[in-house]
Amino acid sequence: MKRRTFISTAAAATATGLAACGSGTPGERADAPEAEGRTTVEFWGNVFTTPENAWYEQIVEDFNAAQEDVYINFQVVPGDAWDQKLKAAQAAGNAPDLYIQAGRLDTAARTGTLMPLDDLFDSAVLDSVNDISKEVSQYQGQWYAFPLLVEPQMTLYWNKDLFEQAGLDPDSPPTSWDEMYEACEALSPIMGNGQFALNTAVDSGTFGWTTVAAQMHVAGHLPISDDWTTADAEDPAYEELIVFYKTLQENGWIPRQALGEGNSAQAFGEGKVAMLSQGSWGMSEIAADYPDLVPVTGVAPWVQSDGDMSHSVSTIGNMKWVVDAKAKEPEAAASFMEWVLGGDPEVLRPFFVDTQFTKAPARDEVTEVVNSDPAAAEASWSDVVFEDIVPNCIPEAQYPWDINEAMGDAIQAGMLGQLSPSEALAEANAEIQKVIEREDLAEIRAEMDA
Repeated sequence: MKRRTFISTAAAATATGLAACGSGTPGERADAPEAEGRTTVEFWGNVFTTPENAWYEQIVEDFNAAQEDVYINFQVVPGDAWDQKLKAAQAAGNAPDLYIQAGRLDTAARTGTLMPLDDLFDSAVLDSVNDISKEVSQYQGQWYAFPLLVEPQMTLYWNKDLFEQAGLDPDSPPTSWDEMYEACEALSPIMGNGQFALNTAVDSGTFGWTTVAAQMHVAGHLPISDDWTTADAEDPAYEELIVFYKTLQENGWIPRQALGEGNSAQAFGEGKVAMLSQGSWGMSEIAADYPDLVPVTGVAPWVQSDGDMSHSVSTIGNMKWVVDAKAKEPEAAASFMEWVLGGDPEVLRPFFVDTQFTKAPARDEVTEVVNSDPAAAEASWSDVVFEDIVPNCIPEAQYPWDINEAMGDAIQAGMLGQLSPSEALAEANAEIQKVIEREDLAEIRAEMDA
């Protein structure tokens, strides 16, 4: 089936500046003068990097100018308020029609929070999505999201100038835990007060999503059995992972308190750290907000316990657009999604170029257009991201976030010495088993595998 057509033209309007694309408070439908006589779609987004924020504003403005049937009212909701505002809006019946979602969608699809998209698009539009992006957008064979991109969530950045000052080879970043210790030891003497050799996760929440691939790499499994019947967090290999972060902490090579948001490169950009663990989007932030650092910034896979970069070097993150299950204007929302995400690849070119070729498009034809851009030849880090990192990533965990949180709590507690590594993992194991039983995870896993 196919949605009815809202848009009379798919040509993008030429826009010369940025404009506020929506007004009002998230959760309250706004009445903009420009929306008169048009179907209004409430669209919520988060605060991203500078070029991403600009692109979202611009693309909404362009779409609203390109046709007269649909008006997109774009609202930006800060990340720390996202869950609360979205849940409150859904409870009040004022949920956005369309919003941006990162991470897995299995739980939201299974519990009926999201609307299936199969009947809102021609099959040819959905078929244009590449396999790795399709995997994060479907649940039990149905589409619940239209993907924009996939991207590695753990990458190593280093300041080549500081490496030289420390007597290190500026073109040879550490690859193993032991090499990371050596690099930190060399860098620490040249760092000033309040500066550190490395910035990585130090809080449980960030540990929860940044260490999933490391858990798989060191142990060969995640902290729950494949059939989701039994917790499996007490593997001695996980103790080694905790000891890695504990060693960094005890030597003062990483800060005790977070230097900013867990998904931000700000500390690296401001010169507070010589190395940084961050997703591939970090290079986009550095180029936009700290352009002088670009020539001296190196990009490589994040360090692994044994230096083996051939598997489980990172989870592969994603960004996709979803329609709320109770959306008031799902067809109009789909028309916007198709125009931006499933139509002319040129609409998406600015996004991937301005984010410095650090994200993989969800459609191969978009990749071809992006790679043909003259600026691509100057983005040497792009080859590292897409040739050395992406092929060796694993998907994000499908189980509930509570399990990530239990492991994040354990790593933090063990790192800070609040518990021994084995004690911290025993607590995590018990908590994960509670989640398994409380959420009937074995039944859910069987349903997902059916």
